[in-house]
Amino acid sequence: MSTSYKLNGPVTLTEDQIMALHRRLRDMRHDVNGKLANIAAAAELMRMRPETTAERIKVLLEQPHQAAECIAHFSRDFETAFGLSLNID
Repeated sequence: MSTSYKLNGPVTLTEDQIMALHRRLRDMRHDVNGKLANIAAAAELMRMRPETTAERIKVLLEQPHQAAECIAHFSRDFETAFGLSLNID
């Protein structure tokens, strides 16, 4: 899937805006890494204690969606900060 974006004009960011965007990037990376760690932990616990599979599978299956939400939220912030919009032609 290829999506085309266009700039809405020149963009100038202040140092504060750049640092805020960096914090959001850092937070997103932390959140996604946490979701991946939850997946690994749930899988390991299911391997070690198969009787816990039913309760762990719910946690395991929630994580990819939550990680995708984190990435989508940051992507919206990034696109807004840089004045990007979908190129619908």
